[in-house]
Amino acid sequence: MTKALKKRLLLILSALAVFVLALALPLQFEFKTALLILSYLVAGLPVLRKAFRNLRQGQVFDENFLMMIATFGAFYLKDYAEAAAVMLFYQIGEFFQSYAVNQSRKSIAKLMDIRPDYAHVLRNGKPETVDPEDVVVGEVILIQPGERIPLDGKVIDGVSTIDTAALTGESLPRDVEKGDDVISGCINLTGVLQVNVIKEFSNSTVAKILDLVENASSQKADVENFITRFARYYTPAVVIIALLLAIVPPLTVAGQSFHEWLYRAITFLVISCPCALVISIPLSFFGGLGAASKCGVLIKGSNYLEALSHAEIVVFDKTGTLTKGNFKLAEIFSEDMEPEKLLEYAAFAEAYSKHPIADAIKLAYAKEIDLQKIENPQEMHGYGLTAIVNGDEVSAGNERLMAKTGISVKEPNAAGTVVHIAVNGKYAGHLLIADEIKEDAAPAVELLKKHGVKQTVMLTGDRKAIGEETAAKLGLDKVYCELLPVDKVSRVEELLAQKPAGRKLLFVGDGINDAPVLARSDIGIAMGGVGSDAAIEAADVVIMNDEPSKIAAAINISKRTMHIVRQNIVFAIGVKFLVLGFGAAGFVSIWAAVFADVGVSVIAILNAMRALFFHTKR
Repeated sequence: MTKALKKRLLLILSALAVFVLALALPLQFEFKTALLILSYLVAGLPVLRKAFRNLRQGQVFDENFLMMIATFGAFYLKDYAEAAAVMLFYQIGEFFQSYAVNQSRKSIAKLMDIRPDYAHVLRNGKPETVDPEDVVVGEVILIQPGERIPLDGKVIDGVSTIDTAALTGESLPRDVEKGDDVISGCINLTGVLQVNVIKEFSNSTVAKILDLVENASSQKADVENFITRFARYYTPAVVIIALLLAIVPPLTVAGQSFHEWLYRAITFLVISCPCALVISIPLSFFGGLGAASKCGVLIKGSNYLEALSHAEIVVFDKTGTLTKGNFKLAEIFSEDMEPEKLLEYAAFAEAYSKHPIADAIKLAYAKEIDLQKIENPQEMHGYGLTAIVNGDEVSAGNERLMAKTGISVKEPNAAGTVVHIAVNGKYAGHLLIADEIKEDAAPAVELLKKHGVKQTVMLTGDRKAIGEETAAKLGLDKVYCELLPVDKVSRVEELLAQKPAGRKLLFVGDGINDAPVLARSDIGIAMGGVGSDAAIEAADVVIMNDEPSKIAAAINISKRTMHIVRQNIVFAIGVKFLVLGFGAAGFVSIWAAVFADVGVSVIAILNAMRALFFHTKR
């Protein structure tokens, strides 16, 4: 509990103790009144100060003003106990509000702790501790075990394990070594690392994330805007009604007491305070944003959090979103040669290539390649490679390369990239290289349908056979293949025209090649946002790791947050208007009004706090 909250709690307990003494002890009227006024002042001075300060600034109609005129009216009627009770219970409600907001901020503050305080820069061969903002691209930083990585870079020396939980929500550490990229905000756990800085601090991952989180609350949801407009008109309206209630009946109806109608008007004012709505609705959204950030999903505003609850169609990019983007040898098809020998010829032919397909073949071969056995390696862009391997002429590439060497082959209808191999002018077989589907991609699609998504679609530039097989494995409803970036935008336009009014289309991509589609969709979601500038900038929602299932988690959090918001709106407005009617009719005392107002506020605030504690189960 913060120092300010402790001070407020002490103030409430002191006022409550004096209040109880005044009612419990058999005191004369003057002493009892003095104790009740003291209790009122202890609890109410902060409220009165705010009310007078706001009056000087022209802000008349707020809850402090309502409390002030209601309690002054109670003093006029010599209902000192009720005046003290109104202020005391109002302060109890404010305490619960502050406590709830403080708990919400704690979850966001944990994320804000990722900001590094310093960096050890190697200058003239010696480490120099500086502010991360003073480090320039190209400098080398030293990161000791237990320190937070201050800037994005590439490891040039050292082996270690890093904790990415603060950014991705994942508890499993990641091993890094020379040549691996590391991102700011993560914690170096075991070894000493030397890292070459590749981005200035202002462009680093941690800086972009902090900026995103700090500005998330500025994007208000439609419901929040409605509540703001509602309070703007509601508060002056109830003050005018209370004034009319105090004056009109005694002047127009014979035998009516001014004292009685003034009491009703004061009761009406106490009940009317819209605290429950004004406080609990933004708090619910704040809690939802905090819950999402804790599981590695950054949502750029409560408007997007609200929109996620209306998801109707989810459109996926394929590579890097549903698949790992890592090519792997899937199958070997040989003619009159041992499969292992065919793979060996291919690995030696691809030895000098840096293409991802070549890397997949060499990884599958998993043996040391003797470069002295390779002569005259040639890479032909768009065709493949040729080389003399241990005296044999080897060609490895696509159907066009085979045709160029005078070999006729039929392209198999396989879900992957086919690498044909010819040895000494004779066809030897082919390798099938396939992109791996992410482990949780299929469960993610199933979860999306469970959470109310009506249609799942995949857009890909891959061949039809690859796209259709991937879609079938994942259980997607539709797939469009062999698309250029402009074609993807056209397909999204078609899907947007099909969806019902009020429903939303989500596009999920890697945030780099899919910026036009991310911008055109109702909600753009970037996968694998860690380390991707374009992902953080282009998307409305950033999944901080590569798990598609986090999209379903975000929709689940959104739906549950909106459920809490609707509960609070119906409950607060329903009880408020019901008790207002009873108060105007004279059936409710100021005591009951206090319980109605503070009770509704406390219940709504506690309900809103549930948004912080979502457990995203599959």
